[in-house]
Amino acid sequence: MAHTGGSESKREQFRRYLEKTGVMDGLTNVLISLYEETEKPNNALDFIKSHLGAAGVESAETEALRLELAELMQKCNMLMEENKELKNRLLQYKPANEDGGAE
Repeated sequence: MAHTGGSESKREQFRRYLEKTGVMDGLTNVLISLYEETEKPNNALDFIKSHLGAAGVESAETEALRLELAELMQKCNMLMEENKELKNRLLQYKPANEDGGAE
């Protein structure tokens, strides 16, 4: 019987850990979302995985990707502008070379 008491103590500690870290709330919210779905998904486990993953880690990754996208768009715009300027400079010299080569 002493074995059961130790086991219960470990279970209680684990339960408190899950509550403290927000796991219980997260799981409860996902299960409530699944319950409230009018059309139940074919794969409940995939539903749970996708809804659990959407909360924390992806938002940080999404923000990092948004910043990277903004930087890359700015760089792209700068390169397009530079390309336009270089084409304009090239056009200043190209007609003279074409006219000279035609004669």
